[in-house]
Amino acid sequence: MEKFTTLTGVAAPMKITNVDTDMIIPKQYLKTIARTGLGKGLFAEMRYREDGSENPDFVLNKPAYRKAQVIVAEDNFGCGSSREHAPWALLDFGIRCVISTSFADIFYNNCFKNGILPVVVAPEDLEKLMDDAERGANATLTIDLERQEIRGPDGGVVKFDIDPHRKHCLLNGLDDIGLTMEKASAIDAFEKKAAQARPWA
Repeated sequence: MEKFTTLTGVAAPMKITNVDTDMIIPKQYLKTIARTGLGKGLFAEMRYREDGSENPDFVLNKPAYRKAQVIVAEDNFGCGSSREHAPWALLDFGIRCVISTSFADIFYNNCFKNGILPVVVAPEDLEKLMDDAERGANATLTIDLERQEIRGPDGGVVKFDIDPHRKHCLLNGLDDIGLTMEKASAIDAFEKKAAQARPWA
C-alpha cells in the first residue's frame, strides 16, 4: 500500500449529502475483483449521460477538477452497501483524501485499508474548505498527516483528529498484510518452536 504522508492537490467540491457507495461506484462495475480500472466507473451515473458522453456539469468533468486528488463532501459520505470497490474506484481515479463532517463506518474503515485518508472536520471547517475547493485548480489544499492539519491556499489551517494506529498504518503504507509482515520474525520463531515441539504435525 502506498504511504500517505503529505498530499498537496486540487480539491473537488462535492455539495451532496449522503453520497452512497452505489453513487461512488454503480453496481454494474462490481463484477471485477481487480483493484485497478475502476476509476472510469467512479460516479459514473453522474459523470456520464445515457449516451455515454460526459456530463459537463459534474464537478470531476470540469477542467479544473479532472486531476483532483481530494474530495470535499457534505455529511455522511460512503453510506449504503459495504462494497470495497468504492475506495478502489476513488484510488484508481487518483483520489487520496476525502474530507467530510462524517462517514459511514464500513467505508471509513475500508479507506484506511486502501491508502485513502478520510478526514472528519467540524461543519464550520468544512464550509471554509468547501470555499477553498470552489476556487478551482488555482487553490490547492495540503493535507499533512503527521501534523494532522489541512492547509488552505490563503494560509488557513484546519486541525483534525485521527486514531493513532490508523495514522501509523497510513504513514508507513501498512495494510492488514503489511501489519502481519511486521511480525514476520516472531511468526517464524513461533513456527520453528512449534515444529520442534510437535514434529509429527
